[in-house]
Amino acid sequence: MSIPKRKMVAVSVATVWTKPESPRPMDELALKYPAEIREWLGHMTLEDKLDLCLENRVQTQILYGTCVLEVEEVAKEGKSWSKVLIPQQGTRKDALGYPGWVPSCQLVGEVKALVDTKRAEVISDKAWLYKNSTERLIELSYLTSLPVLGETEAWVKVQTPEGEGYLKANDIRLIDGPIAPQDGEVHIGRGIVEQGRRFLDLPYLWGGMSSFGYDCSGFAYAMHRYVGILIPRDASDQAKEGTFVDKEQLEPGDLLFFAHEEGKGAIHHVGIYAGDNQMIHSPETIKSIEIVDLSTFNLAKEHCVSRRYWK
Repeated sequence: MSIPKRKMVAVSVATVWTKPESPRPMDELALKYPAEIREWLGHMTLEDKLDLCLENRVQTQILYGTCVLEVEEVAKEGKSWSKVLIPQQGTRKDALGYPGWVPSCQLVGEVKALVDTKRAEVISDKAWLYKNSTERLIELSYLTSLPVLGETEAWVKVQTPEGEGYLKANDIRLIDGPIAPQDGEVHIGRGIVEQGRRFLDLPYLWGGMSSFGYDCSGFAYAMHRYVGILIPRDASDQAKEGTFVDKEQLEPGDLLFFAHEEGKGAIHHVGIYAGDNQMIHSPETIKSIEIVDLSTFNLAKEHCVSRRYWK
């Protein structure tokens, strides 16, 4: 294997495909530069969304400005594709990061000079990146993070993969070092749950890692990332790390895992314990993020283990 090249994601949300042949003609909207994520989701029927999972088309997603490692580039049917590893998304599939394929047009060379500076992170559900005070560029997902170049009361100037841009100050938080609990938040686990509640009724998306749509483990991953905790990308890996928690000791923010064969088989789902015997989760393609009572939850008998990543 050649030496990986460091690249940055240059579209609002880059969908990571299993192989270059995985996308369907209808997925062209997600393959473009810029990617049209809203339009792509809006054009798909329920059956189309189910097919992303059933045919193993999509692996994960990456947000604008995220650094990846490009390990291979190939041409398929007139389109250039890059095999990438995503260091921020831990997985047993590859020690260097989550693997998959993205259109090469959605990546640019890394901006090296600003790696360790203060960052602006989107904490609105979504936020527009502006070219100036009036001209919009692209709509960004929750938790998109970009280096800061300057600040005013109303605007934050940021370094993007393609130059300079502006974010509204009330859409972001400034991060300069480890993330501390928010004012008045003494229980980090409850903070995880409260962030999750913001996305109630957001439709599920297989492989989803953005506020345009999450899958079950992507939802757990993102809510932990908000409080400064990086957990593995997939439920099967999430269930093997963190601290084991007895059912009687569950607290809000703990992760509940569910496995086939009434808890004895392969893990297939994860949710976040919300307290009072309830769970918030992104359930499946035909549903949206919801809170359920565990005593009547249809997968209750499949609960196999619980883990805690917060302290």
